[in-house]
Amino acid sequence: MEMLDLRIEAQKHMPNVDAESHLRKAAINTWRARMVNEHGSAKVFDGLHAQFAKLNVLTNEDLHKLKSFADEERRHGVLCGAVVEALGGEAKAPSLPVVPFPEHPDAGPLEAALRNLISISCLSETVATSLIGAERLEMPEGELKDLLTRIYADECGHANFGWRLLKKLLPPDDAAIRERLGQYLIVAFAHLEQHELKHLPVNATPPPEGAKLGLCSGADARDLFYATVEQIIIVGLENMGIPARKAWDRRKEAGKVI
Repeated sequence: MEMLDLRIEAQKHMPNVDAESHLRKAAINTWRARMVNEHGSAKVFDGLHAQFAKLNVLTNEDLHKLKSFADEERRHGVLCGAVVEALGGEAKAPSLPVVPFPEHPDAGPLEAALRNLISISCLSETVATSLIGAERLEMPEGELKDLLTRIYADECGHANFGWRLLKKLLPPDDAAIRERLGQYLIVAFAHLEQHELKHLPVNATPPPEGAKLGLCSGADARDLFYATVEQIIIVGLENMGIPARKAWDRRKEAGKVI
């Protein structure tokens, strides 16, 4: 298994973190997991950039932004690793498994790219902004909150970019593509739910003082996840004519998503 080793780079950005001994292990594990996930997300944006670069439908400015998102995710990994190092841990862990970027050969080039844009920006990144934003609100002023704010600002940019681009690129008055995107959402929603619940264990119940280190209640985070899907994602997609509500209600039909 390939190892992700960000120790040297992370040590250059360590925030001043005050952590009681009973919180330190949980905080190290939490931030190390974030380090891996954030750094690994860069590959997704690299893939999305390459996919859109072939289509010639984006401005050079938008293509540059899309490419920069991958660099930002790598930087997030370093920043999360910096918290690990500041807490006395090591910014080193197994990398995310290598998963082929979805090409969606059953769809045309634009529709395939829109599927990935929805999955990455309108689903995953939108959920990330909600969860990180809530965590940030619970955190007292200080260097750790400043670090998390940098990550939060980037994630907001990733989500907003996707929503704006989806609205711009959806062919007007094309009900068929919207219906097909709704069919794709059945699987995309199933994958999103499985992924998020895996990383939001319901038995995670840190003490109240854990909020200053980014430790949150798994049950509360799950409630926020479902609220984000119901009140933001589904509403936003429905407003573009994509039958997201029906897809969400049918997500169990997708079964176990690999």
